[in-house]
Amino acid sequence: MKALCWHGKGDIRCETVDDPEIQDGRDAIIRVTSCAICGSDLHLYGGFVPGMKSGDVMGHETMGEVVAVGKDNTKLKVGDRVVVPFTISCGECDYCKRGLYSVCERSNPNGAEQAKQTGYPTAGLFGYTHMYGGIPGGQAEYLRVPYADVGPIKVPNGLTDDQVLFLSDIFPTGWMAAENANIQPGHTVLVFGCGPVGQFAIRSAFMMGAERVIAIDQVPERLQLARDAGAETIDFSEGDLQERIKTMTHGVGPDSVIEAVGLESHGSGGLMEKVQETVAGKMERPYALNEAIVACRPGGTISLPGVFVGVIPTMMGAFVGKGLTLKTGQTHVQRYLEPLMRKIEEGAIDPSFLITHKIKLEDGPDAYKMFQEKKDGCVKVVINP
Repeated sequence: MKALCWHGKGDIRCETVDDPEIQDGRDAIIRVTSCAICGSDLHLYGGFVPGMKSGDVMGHETMGEVVAVGKDNTKLKVGDRVVVPFTISCGECDYCKRGLYSVCERSNPNGAEQAKQTGYPTAGLFGYTHMYGGIPGGQAEYLRVPYADVGPIKVPNGLTDDQVLFLSDIFPTGWMAAENANIQPGHTVLVFGCGPVGQFAIRSAFMMGAERVIAIDQVPERLQLARDAGAETIDFSEGDLQERIKTMTHGVGPDSVIEAVGLESHGSGGLMEKVQETVAGKMERPYALNEAIVACRPGGTISLPGVFVGVIPTMMGAFVGKGLTLKTGQTHVQRYLEPLMRKIEEGAIDPSFLITHKIKLEDGPDAYKMFQEKKDGCVKVVINP
């Protein structure tokens, strides 16, 4: 089959690799009908995250049609259309039973090695580093889905791939980011970063009752999408950021801040680039996080869905002094699939608003470069193998 494979920093290739096979009775194989390039994929493309090996298959936003099912999987059958969560979860460990699917104890085959660095293992992820299992991803013609009787959700008749694909990651991630922000009716929410996760966080914040959302970025297409959702916007490149936030909140500050930047991955003058003047390396760039700490009102909440790597210099004095709350984590995707699917069915949101480019697998290497450099108005790339 064809697949997009990692071969080093800035080196993604469309290659022929072995077709996946059933390895466990709970597995399923899907024929990929749609997949997407995520900002987290750009962290790998940019060489910011260790643990990749040459030839690893990329991608963790995937859906398709079931073509094979393991003997112990009674949930799925051949022909089902499914969306596959990026987190792989067993459904049986204590964490999964509590709905904390992204810290599943069992699904990461390299969990013991990961635990040496992080204290405990967390869930395996599709198409990511070998710390998270080195499990082949879904930017391919076919995908093996472990624990397929737990993760995938069937797509109701009448919904298109474009409407439901982002249930695999960025819609639940934006929703959980808003949920973690402790939004109450009438609150003002500040969102750092208007990329795909930021866009869903903005819309989720409004659905949760926020009165105002103020969104920060400097990419015109992203700022316009934020305004389309009802947010007020700040162009980061213009004027003193903190003074503008204070002015817009009448000196009070936002009740919650969602930091949807994390480890910025494009390296071309964005939100995180400024911090290179003050910290050592590209893997330690907490500029947006520290700005979020400064911006948030005392007693407020910071929600952090963004990806970070390594040791992060953080303004902990200001954080503690202001009595802030911080909530973080990989998304517990399976927890949100059914309620968010219902919102799509009911017309509360159509996630396809985000798509700016649709391509074939062979166009993937060029699309990675375009997405990283934010050229041609690129906000979200969907691949139809």
